Amino acid sequence: MISSGHLSAPSGASLFELTILMPCLNEARTLMTCISKATKFLARAGVRGEVLVADNGSTDGSQAIAAACGARVIDVSVRGYGAALIAGVAAAKGRYIVMGDADDSYDFDALEPFIAELRRGTQLVMGNRFQGGIRPAAMPPLHRYLGNPVLSFIGRLFFKSKIGDFHCGLRGFDRQAILQLGLRCHGMEFASEMVVKASLHGLRIAEVPTILSPDGRDRPPHLRTWRDGWRHLQFLLLFTPRWLFLYPGLALAVIGFAQLLFTNLHPAGIGRWPVGIHTQLFAAAGMVLGYQTMLFAMGAVLARHCARLNTPHPREQWALRMACGAGLPAGGALAALVGFALCASLTWQWGRSGFGVLDPETAMRQIIPGVALLLMGTQSLLGSIFFAALRSAFDLRTNEADLPAIAAR
Repeated sequence: MISSGHLSAPSGASLFELTILMPCLNEARTLMTCISKATKFLARAGVRGEVLVADNGSTDGSQAIAAACGARVIDVSVRGYGAALIAGVAAAKGRYIVMGDADDSYDFDALEPFIAELRRGTQLVMGNRFQGGIRPAAMPPLHRYLGNPVLSFIGRLFFKSKIGDFHCGLRGFDRQAILQLGLRCHGMEFASEMVVKASLHGLRIAEVPTILSPDGRDRPPHLRTWRDGWRHLQFLLLFTPRWLFLYPGLALAVIGFAQLLFTNLHPAGIGRWPVGIHTQLFAAAGMVLGYQTMLFAMGAVLARHCARLNTPHPREQWALRMACGAGLPAGGALAALVGFALCASLTWQWGRSGFGVLDPETAMRQIIPGVALLLMGTQSLLGSIFFAALRSAFDLRTNEADLPAIAAR
């Protein structure tokens, strides 16, 4: 039984040139065909290799079928597409690995382009179904014309990757290069994680045309369109907090602050530029919302760092320093005190006037910035506490593996 954590190298690895890896969950209907094609390819191409089936808890006899066909079978206790592949890569004995679904949608007898690229030194070879051809009924229209193109576009935009098909299930790679990426996602988003981390780490990546055929299943696919599509999108955005949180938040906060400053410096206005209290209220709301969005950027960078998903981008290092340092709570305390002072000052003036009617223009020009600073300061203090708890939680989880050894001393 293999429990899927993060990738690690097993003893006896690289005994073969190639491992053809198939994740499997109840694929009895098509597994024999896939293994037969893979075995035929190895024999025809003269490649010394193995067929490895990472079974994820099949109940239809897939394990026995795979073993009878000559494949090596490992049982993966942790459920999930990524979990099966993580365990499979860890157990593989080949220098190179070609992974593909065991539903007969990819032709394992046509892997020559992948092997040729890998032998040339390419570290990740992606299949491209849009270049190779998608046969009728092989891919739902929603996936073909919306899901895959949009997610692949986001991946190319945010990670400066040239990959045209981010989610092709047939791909080959240098095992050691992929081991070094520390892949961890257990779900379908594993497909995105591999490409994103390979791009961020500067691996040599290439694409080869791949034909996608209708799968041979007699049941619905494991992929769930909206759930898994959302998980892919979340993963892509988690690795781009600058574009999702930082830049929009910074722009909103700066615009809101500039408007507040302008309206207080020029209460009479300049030309037709709006300086009324209603404009101030919207500006303050934008400033608070923008700052809160920037806090989310800090949290995303910190979470990735603590989970060891990747090393923060140089432009994100400041966010990590802010989330871990004393500047955030200190600045938050100062902003909260200034905001409280402005609100208290107005309350004191109101009391001196006998709690009568205040001039809305005068009062709101003071209370709006005061409340905004009070909110931002409170958010900073609460955010620093949350970030500290996040660091502690990850530290505890990291050290849990050492507890038995410590207790035995």
